[in-house]
Formats: sequence, structure tokens, C-alpha cells
Amino acid sequence: MEKHYDPASIEADAQAYWTREGSFQVEERPDQEKYYCLSMLPYPSGRLHMGHVRNYTIGDVISRFQRMQGRNVLQPMGWDAFGLPAENAAIKRGVPPAEWTYQNIDHMRRQLQRMGYGYDWRREVTTCDPDYYRWEQFMFTRLFEKGLVYRARAVVNWDPVDQTVLANEQVVDGRGWRSGALVERREIPQWFLRITDYADELLEGLDRLPGWPDAVKTMQRNWIGRSEGVELDFALADGGEPLRVYTTRPDTLFGATYMAVAADHPLAVAAAERDPRIGDFLAEIRRGAVTEEALEKLEKKGMPLGVEAINPLSGERIPVWVANFVLMGYGTGAIMAVPAHDQRDHEFARRYGLPIRQAVGPADGSPIDVQAEPWAAKEGLVTVNAGEFTGLDFDKAFEAIADHLQARGIGERRVNYRLRDWGVSRQRYWGCPIPIIHCDDCGPVAVPDADLPVTLPEQVSFSGVQSPLKTDADWRAVDCPCCGKPAERETDTFDTFVESSWYYARYCSADADAMLDERANHWLPVDQYIGGIEHAVMHLLYFRFWHKLMRDLGWVDSDEPATNLLCQGMVLAEAYYRDSDEHGREWIAPAEVAVERDGKGRIVGATRRSDGAAVEATGWTTMSKSKNNGEDPETLVARFGADTVRLFTMFAAPPDQALEWQDSGVEGASRFLKRLYSLVVEHVQAGPVPADADAAALDDEGLALRRKLHQSIAKVTDDVGRRYTFNTAIAAVMELCNALGRFDATTGPARGLRQEVLEAVVLMLQPITPHLSHRLWQDLGRTGAAVDQPWPQVDEAALAQDEIELVVQVNGKLRSRIRVAAEAAEEAIREQALADGNVQRFIADLQVRKVIVVPGRLVNVVAN
Repeated sequence: MEKHYDPASIEADAQAYWTREGSFQVEERPDQEKYYCLSMLPYPSGRLHMGHVRNYTIGDVISRFQRMQGRNVLQPMGWDAFGLPAENAAIKRGVPPAEWTYQNIDHMRRQLQRMGYGYDWRREVTTCDPDYYRWEQFMFTRLFEKGLVYRARAVVNWDPVDQTVLANEQVVDGRGWRSGALVERREIPQWFLRITDYADELLEGLDRLPGWPDAVKTMQRNWIGRSEGVELDFALADGGEPLRVYTTRPDTLFGATYMAVAADHPLAVAAAERDPRIGDFLAEIRRGAVTEEALEKLEKKGMPLGVEAINPLSGERIPVWVANFVLMGYGTGAIMAVPAHDQRDHEFARRYGLPIRQAVGPADGSPIDVQAEPWAAKEGLVTVNAGEFTGLDFDKAFEAIADHLQARGIGERRVNYRLRDWGVSRQRYWGCPIPIIHCDDCGPVAVPDADLPVTLPEQVSFSGVQSPLKTDADWRAVDCPCCGKPAERETDTFDTFVESSWYYARYCSADADAMLDERANHWLPVDQYIGGIEHAVMHLLYFRFWHKLMRDLGWVDSDEPATNLLCQGMVLAEAYYRDSDEHGREWIAPAEVAVERDGKGRIVGATRRSDGAAVEATGWTTMSKSKNNGEDPETLVARFGADTVRLFTMFAAPPDQALEWQDSGVEGASRFLKRLYSLVVEHVQAGPVPADADAAALDDEGLALRRKLHQSIAKVTDDVGRRYTFNTAIAAVMELCNALGRFDATTGPARGLRQEVLEAVVLMLQPITPHLSHRLWQDLGRTGAAVDQPWPQVDEAALAQDEIELVVQVNGKLRSRIRVAAEAAEEAIREQALADGNVQRFIADLQVRKVIVVPGRLVNVVAN
């Protein structure tokens, strides 16, 4: 055994063994309980970052632990390889996106392998591979046949730099999330999937996912946004199509004092043709916010359209405005505004001097001033100023007004959703071609199965950012499958969320000559899915939707794709910058900054080491290339080894909380592994464990250590297997190692105990530091590999003890400790605590009111 810990050679040896033995290659075994652990697949940017390392280490720890529990564990890996970053990088470098992407994949695969993750690489999928995307094209044609796919003109967010459509979530402060360009609103043909057909099931299914975080489920519920209300018509005073609106508060109809429509509403467009000032205002709105969240923060603006609508209950004529807080993509693109009972409507009315009229009030008759602020309660109200409907509570008013509108043929009850159909068209090149042929006579026609995949040409050149598909006449030209006449291929490609919506299922049967085969039902649903909460209402919603589509096509049996979801916290680091007229904002790497801190560790000054220039500190913020505050995993692995990096990322914080990066923490993790290595070296060099190493012959010190060992096994098992608090599990192992370091192991039984403790430590750390565990297991003289060993089991007999120590408090303050018989009655414990000399000193002049015994923990004497 080498005297000093050499992570490079230890890790190379372990990885060579796993590869040689096929340790992580897994087959379906119907007679063994399966466990499918999956981390969200990465985009192949070319370099791992610490967020990747944390995510994938969490998954590997869980996978290895479950394997040690005797389960047949599947843990695969692949690449979310299509998308704008590759295309933009390729344009910048003058190389095809495919070449850039595959180079990055090769590099990142080596990085993942260097970290020792236990993946079955035979199941690797790459979403830009035609063998992968042919099957999503196949599925799309099936959905097209079933009417779950349609093409329609839609107002979209258009990024003029990236030349593509953006989802609302990809527009930040009116700018594209990648390009930073001001987003435009355009109306273009788009392909849609009818996710709204599954809205109720997606919503109800959340109640059957107890293993998903409540925060994610709440975000999805809000995004689906189911509401019950009334859709009704406001006739226009000058005739024409009535203005249809949706409201969940028909009880406030008598309080509607103006209408507001979106910039793209036909009434606004028509008004702009009459009045150039309105046209200018519409253009301003279209350059602004596009999400409901962003609109909430905007200053509310509007212009009257010179049109009046008629309130269907009161008959009052009310003005129609165009407003920047109404979106055409939500509801009908028009609202009835009730400023007395809605904050947004109230702000707008106050700004433009519009009437504010009360329609409901407190049932107890208490006065309210709706001119000063809106009153928006839904419970405990009655209608006021509402004609024949006055004096009704919310439920009765809702039903009565809905019945009235329906009887007149101008309204109907309706369940509405915030969710909109999923627009899957993208206008860029590097994506999966949409398998549709456009024929002048037959219209859109699905590509026949025999002609799939529609392969994306990979050797291309760019002229600006325009898709090469649009300029490649030979690729576009094709005969119509129906009539045989000349036709053209669709040049839009799929949103990359399509590829990531079903990759988890393809892993189960990655070599199948079909989209999925029977192996999918063996492994699915995923037992543990791991990824960021930022994907809650995009990937994770589409992921659930696509699974239900595959179920309804008869390809999977389960209703949901994953039983449990863990959303890991972000990796944070301090960041520093300096602003200058010449260079703008320059981000300085933390290693290049000298920091001055106060007594509480807060930064009070920071300067650049190279020139002493003052720099500004942001505090803890997400690690990123843009802020130049990232830690390079490769550099850390080269310096400390992969096990140290894995140990630190699991020890620094619970997995669902943010990890604040500290270089000292990495060094501390390294010191612990060196100390563990030294403990084993010391033990092995002392020679073989004597034959008389019987635990029954241990002295009191030995029994206490063995008790601690099995208490630690119980705690670590629970922390890793149930609670996922890997940090506390590691702390317990460290504490056990400290106790072992203080233990005198000269006798035979003590030497045997030392062997038992070290073996248990090695196995408990195997999921976290697998390379070192592989070596130490061998050095301890054990046969077989650590990766194939079962998890240590608790010896209940070792936990038994004759005496226990209890803390004794007086009025909540620690005053003494006593040892009592493990089975002592509460009355005996009270008597012993009160008789203790230290306790007597603190209650001498007081009257004892009561003595509280917390079994196994403490005694609290209450006195005054």
C-alpha cells in the first residue's frame, strides 16, 4: 500500500476496473427490483461547469446507494445537442454546427468519465443524431394523423438577431434571452401541439405526484391556470362584431367602467389605420414586455380607440382603450376593467381619470372607499348597485348573472386555462426538421414512414443567420406523397424542448428499431429525476405531456414519466467587477481580487491584485462564464482529484439548497480524504487482524466505539436513502473517523473493531468517493470490488447500552450531565437530576415547580 494518497493513480485504476468489468452496464432483470435514476441531460457546450458536477454527483450518489441496496440500477447519459448556441458558435467560427457539437460531446464525455460517474454508456443518446430524431418525426406524423398537431398563423415573439421565435419565458425585459436584442411581435405560420387537450389531466396528475417538490407543482398549477368563469359579449355602440371577454368575476359586471384590448386586437389594428398616433402607440407596445409577470411590473399605459361598448347588464356605454397590459395570447385579447375591485384596473383608471364604481362590498355593511384603493375580496361580500342582482353573495351572483347572460344568448359558463398550445416551430437551421411536405393541391402532408428520417444536411455554410434550409432548393424540393406533384419540405425545425421531452424513454431501449420497445415499460417511470427548478413550466411540463401522448399511442403503460423529482440548488460564488468608460463593465475573476472583510466575514473592500484598482463586489451570485466567477472542474480534479470535488459538492450544502463555493471547503475535503487514507495505512501496516478479534471481548471504550459505528450506519442510511441530506451523512462519517482516530487499537478485539469501522466507512463513502473506496476496500484485504458490495447493516445488539448520558438544564440553561440506567424510570431520573451537585447549586434558593424529562435526551428543571 502506497504511503501517501495519490488521487490520480487511484482514480485511474478504479475507472479502468469499472470499464474492464462493465460495472455499470445493466440489463433488464424481471426478478430484481429496478431503480431508474436520471439527471437532466446537458447541452454540449464543450466544458462542464460546477452546476453540472453538482447535479451529476447527486445522481451518482443516489444510483450507487440504490445499487448497494440490491436494486438493478439504470443510470444513463446523453446530449441535448440541437439549438441556437451551437448554430451561433458555428457561424462565429466558420464551421458546421454538427462538427462543433460532436467535438464538444467527445470532450464533455471524457470529463464526465473523469469524474467517475457510473453511467451505462451503451445507452448514450445524442439528440442531433438521425437515429434519435427519426423517431420524434415518426411520432409527430402520428400526432398529425390524430389531429393533435395543427398549423396556424400566430403572433409570436421574434428575435431579429437570432432570427427565430422565442417563447414568452425566453424574453427578458423585452429582449431575447440569448441575443439581448429587442424582441418584435410578428404574425407568422407556426406548428402547434394541442397540449391544452391535456390541461385537466396535467393539472389533476399533480395531486398524484407526492415525490415532486411542492414549489414545482405550484408553478405548474399556476402555469396551467384553470379558472371557472363566464365568457360574454359587449355589443359595440356603432355596430359590428361584439367585444367578447372572459371574466371570473361576473358579480362585478356593474362596476365595469372601461374595456381594454391588446395591441394586436382587431379593434386596435382598425383604430391604428384611422389614427397614426394609435399606430405609433401599438408599435411601442409590441416592443415591450410579453409575459404576464413582466407586465405586472410595467407602468400601465393606454390610449382610447374612439369606440364604445355597451354593458350587457346596465346598458351603459363605456369606452374601449388599447392598453399595454393586455396580451392577445391570453383569453380573448380583451378585458372588462373593474377599477373598484382590481388593483391593475384601479391604477389605470386613476392615471387616466376613468370612473371607479363600486359593484360589491362587505356583507357586514362596513364602509369601503374604492376611490382610494380597490376592494378585491371574493368571500364575505354582497353585490351593490347591481339592479335586480343586488344583495347576492358571490356564488349566488355568479349563478344568477351567468344564467341571465346565457338566457339572452350573449354569454356562457366556461372553464378557461392560462396554458396555450405548444408552438414547436423554430426558424433556425440546427434542429430536427419538421416532417411535413407542403403541396399546393393537397396542403400539408406528413412524410411517409418509409422516407423517415428527414435528415438535416450537416455540411452547410451560412450567410448571416438565415437557415441554410431556406436557401437549399435541392433539399426543399420533393414530390407530394399524395398526388405526386412537385412540393416543398417544411423548413422550420422543432423547438429543442421536443427532443428533451422523450429522451428519458429512449434510454430504456436505445438500440431498438422502433421509438420504444417493451423495455421502456420495464424501466419507466423514472424513480428519481434530478434537475433545476428553472425547468418547472417548460421542460418538466412538456416532459409530462409527451409521456401522456406516448401512453395514448400505446407505447408506455404509465401515466407520469417520473415518480420523484429533486431540484438541486444553484452553485454560488462571489463575483467582482469594475466599470470604466473605456471598457464598460469588466468582470474580474475572484482569484485576481484581494478582499478585505470585517469581523463577520462581510466584504468591506476589494482591489484587483495586478494594479490595486478598486473593484465592486456583488456578493453571492450564480457561477457563470459571463461573470467570470466560475470554478473549472478540470482544474480542481487535476489538483485534488475527482473524489475531493465530489465530496465537497455533497458536503457543502443539502442538494436542494444553494451551494456557496469556498476554496477552503475543497481543501478541507481533501484533508479529510488524506486523513482517511492515513488511517487505513496505519491499520494495514500494523499487520493482519488477529484471530481472537471477537467483538464480544471489547472493553467499555471499544463497546462505545462500536455503538457509535452502528449509530452512524443507521444515520447515514437514513440521510442518504430517505432524506437526501448527504452533507449530514458525510458529517456523521467524519465524526466516526475522528472517534476512530482517538481509539487505542492494540488488543486483538480492538484491532478487529478498527477493521470493522474502516470497512463500514469505506462502504458508506463508496457512493460519494467511489475511487478511494475502491482502493481502500482492496487495501483492507477484502475480496471483490467495493462497487459490488452491499450496504453496511446495523447490528441492533451493538446499539444496546446499560447507561445513557442526559443533559440537565435549569430553566432551560445547561447546568450538568448525568449518567442513568438505560431503562431508568422517569421518577428515578428526576430524583438523580435534583440530587446532582451542580444542579443543587443553581436551585438552592429557588422553589422547584416541575421537572421535565425528555427520554434519552435531557432533563429540564423549572424553578423560581
